[in-house]
Amino acid sequence: MSESIQMDRGNFVTCDLLDANPESQVCLPNIEGKSFRQFGAKDKFCGEIVTVKCFEDNSRVKSLLNSDGKDKEGNGKVLVVDGGGSMRCALLGDMIAQSAIDNGWAGVIIYGCVRDVDDMAEMDLGVMALGCIPRKSTRRDEGQTDIEISFGDLTLNSGMFAYADNNGIIASDKPLIS
Repeated sequence: MSESIQMDRGNFVTCDLLDANPESQVCLPNIEGKSFRQFGAKDKFCGEIVTVKCFEDNSRVKSLLNSDGKDKEGNGKVLVVDGGGSMRCALLGDMIAQSAIDNGWAGVIIYGCVRDVDDMAEMDLGVMALGCIPRKSTRRDEGQTDIEISFGDLTLNSGMFAYADNNGIIASDKPLIS
């Protein structure tokens, strides 16, 4: 990348961000045989992290993405979901993804699965997940928000910052771009 190019929320590259900020955390490209893939129309997204830990129950995912997803500056946040890496049901589908768009979220990273991927591929939202499955999750109103979560060599808390593109996912305690 040329030194004269200024990175912003729309044109960053995680490789260049990491080169300039080597203390940032990097998500492993392979976690127990699973890898993150892009499912939304936005192939790069970033923002302040909000964490959720849930297992095969997307109640908290739905309620959070149905709430204001903007930070103090009006930029979209990134919901990071620790779904335990479950491949048995989806924690995000097209209807909840539309709620995220309507409420200003920049993206969603799910350590688990999504569904309705053809529709989601055309939605103006960043979505990264391990895979897809047609089965929806159950709703038992379980899960925790704003707690420390860990997967793929990342340890994340709400208030940190996530950056995702086709190269992968990195996270930082501080904003890396304006």
